[in-house]
Amino acid sequence: MEFSAQQIAQILNGTVEGDKDAKINNISKIEEGAPGTMAFLANPKYNNYIYTTDATIVLVNNSFVLDKAVKSTCTLVRVENAYESFAKLMQMYEQMKGTKTGIEQPSFIHETAKLGKDCYVGAFAYVGQNVKIGNNVKLYPNVYVGDNCEIDDNTTLFPGVKVYHECKIGKHCIVHSNTVIGSDGFGFAPNTQGEVFEKVPQIGNVILEDHVEIGSNSSIDRATMGSTILRKGVKLDNLVQIAHNVEVGNNTVIAGLTGVAGSTKVGKNCMIAAQVGVVGHIRIADGVKIAGQAGVATSIEKEGEIVQGSPAFSISDFRRSYVLFRSLPKLNDKINDLTKKINSQS
Repeated sequence: MEFSAQQIAQILNGTVEGDKDAKINNISKIEEGAPGTMAFLANPKYNNYIYTTDATIVLVNNSFVLDKAVKSTCTLVRVENAYESFAKLMQMYEQMKGTKTGIEQPSFIHETAKLGKDCYVGAFAYVGQNVKIGNNVKLYPNVYVGDNCEIDDNTTLFPGVKVYHECKIGKHCIVHSNTVIGSDGFGFAPNTQGEVFEKVPQIGNVILEDHVEIGSNSSIDRATMGSTILRKGVKLDNLVQIAHNVEVGNNTVIAGLTGVAGSTKVGKNCMIAAQVGVVGHIRIADGVKIAGQAGVATSIEKEGEIVQGSPAFSISDFRRSYVLFRSLPKLNDKINDLTKKINSQS
């Protein structure tokens, strides 16, 4: 399917700079642009590619200033936010590709389960007893949905996702392959003799509110009692561990290989980078940013705080400390030299 520059500008409320009739039928990265494709420029690191790209159409911000003319074969569409506009077009493209509906065989759907309109259930999927599934829900092959679960409208579970019993997933959620929702929390207690650990039953569930997206191979543990909750708009990367009774606030994003231990409360609009470890039973305030590989051992009470290091502390203090840390070998050499001079004079 082809789109002209003028059509794209109308969809995005933008303006055309160049050939309004220029047509594209695919997308590309600006550095790998090819004729007939559309790219976008939002990161200043890629500014130079605007002058060499072979892409037919490039989305740019209204504020972007050209240093020289682009190729005659390249048409610009100026918009308020190129990155956001490009994402919007990608979503439209996904929708236009069409979505699967119907129930493939072999699959199992319990007779007490209720499915809404235009659902898709892939081969070898399992839908348990008393499950409630909304409209336009997509369960790809090998998905497991346990008894008494609820999955609301327009949610997609990709191949191999496992949703244990009693869990609830809201509208417009996306869960990527091999993620597990509702596995047991890590709850064990030593017996009176101290010889073995007795399992503490995990009788709670997991709740994903609307517009939550979870990457592949992540694990969201069910609560011991009550619920483990990911609030509206939470986004998790691949390989993220959320332990029992954790609550993650609205629109918080967590990058890969991060683990949040049990009963910790993470605020809204937080940004947690990759390989972060967060201990249990603490609170992280709204808007906090945690740098990669940080270890958070105590509550962060100040909203908007930025922390780094292990144990994590204020990023400004961390940077000053890091300068000193890198200077330690030189300082050690100076101390050794001074020691030698003092010893030689005594």
